[in-house]
Amino acid sequence: MKTTKLVLGILTIIISCFVLFQSCTAGAVNALSDNGESSGTGGALVSLLMLAGGITMIASRKNTTKGGSIAGVIIFGISALIGFTSAGSVFKDLIAWAVLCVILAIVNIIAVFRCKENKDDK
Repeated sequence: MKTTKLVLGILTIIISCFVLFQSCTAGAVNALSDNGESSGTGGALVSLLMLAGGITMIASRKNTTKGGSIAGVIIFGISALIGFTSAGSVFKDLIAWAVLCVILAIVNIIAVFRCKENKDDK
């Protein structure tokens, strides 16, 4: 699980940069067309949460406690919720990024159950 979390964490950080670029573009389109949507702002929040989740996955890959994986579940769950609720007509890709966040939350749930806590620490 260590290698999986490292690879997915790095890929998530790279993807978050791409999502941020897309959301800035969608925000500019929303502002120029004055359509009242907020998918650009929602995308920026999803991007920042994906960045935080990727860093959490990398930082918690060697831990013997479940805290880092639980934090990843919460971060990616909130990110998916924001992505699904703020997707508009301009930024339809936000739904795909929200689905990716759900998948990453599931990976972190699996990591929680596969974690073997150190009995000496208690």
